[in-house]
Amino acid sequence: MAFLITPVLFGCKGEAAQNQHSGDIEQKVQALLSEMTLEEKIGQMSQVDPGAFGGIENVKEAVRNGQIGSVLNLVGAREVNEIQRVAIEESRLGIPLIIGRDVIHGFRTIFPIPLGMAASWDEDLIRESASIAAKEAASMGINWTFSPMIDVSRDPRWGRIAESGGEDPLLNAMLARAMVKGYQGDNLSDPMTIAACAKHYIGYGAAEGGRDYNTTLIPDIYLYNVYLPSFREAVKAGVATVMSSFNDINGIPGTGHKRNIREILKQDIGFDGFVVSDWASVEEMIFHGFAKDGKHAAELAIKAGVDMEMATRHYANYAKELLDEGK
Repeated sequence: MAFLITPVLFGCKGEAAQNQHSGDIEQKVQALLSEMTLEEKIGQMSQVDPGAFGGIENVKEAVRNGQIGSVLNLVGAREVNEIQRVAIEESRLGIPLIIGRDVIHGFRTIFPIPLGMAASWDEDLIRESASIAAKEAASMGINWTFSPMIDVSRDPRWGRIAESGGEDPLLNAMLARAMVKGYQGDNLSDPMTIAACAKHYIGYGAAEGGRDYNTTLIPDIYLYNVYLPSFREAVKAGVATVMSSFNDINGIPGTGHKRNIREILKQDIGFDGFVVSDWASVEEMIFHGFAKDGKHAAELAIKAGVDMEMATRHYANYAKELLDEGK
């Protein structure tokens, strides 16, 4: 949870915050956490899209009440500045929002699709393109991109290959390293950088028959040698966030996969950022037949180690109840 708040403290408080040592920032985060109610902490675990949330006025009201930690797909500096003003000036604790957007291969300046960039084998050029995209996105108030997509993809029937580095683990690892460093620079306190998000964890590109969201069968020898190397490299490069995947892996959806997220990603690989679900992938576990309802889906995702729910509201609706029940 502390990491969830840290990027926005860096990004929205100007030169004073930028000059703070990391220890000072951590101390401020801990002091802030001690003041937060349980409902406000759950709010920090919730990300909404204004269109799916009933419009911007509904979002503003939820922000005032500390019920939202992040907004995605809000476009325009004026609109972003206004929602940040509401967060800072009209909410109880004044915590800025994390503003997310799919900045995939450029923002205003458009670069080749990631598959094309990977085909260049030019790591420096890829890093520079991500850096340019970060500067342009940051100028519009965006401080988080859902990129790079580093799914090893070997079935040409799967439509999202265009967003990946293709079929090779080494090439995807290079793409991961270059784009994370390009987006994030040397320090996320730099206002011209944005947080990266390595996605989709894990095995999303292995969907049977190229059918999106579908099941995957991935023996450990392939998990560790084909699908994990790019995520290891992203973590090594300091990626701030990771996105869980829609697909199931050997019968368990990626968003509810405790072994893969808590044990392999967070413990074994040492990822210390936060994991966000893909769009409604908490709810998608119901359609996979893995969760019986929204409350059960929230329980499974939180236990698996998914720190923020994108788009749907099952954390907001059920996390306190689950805690009261000792689940």
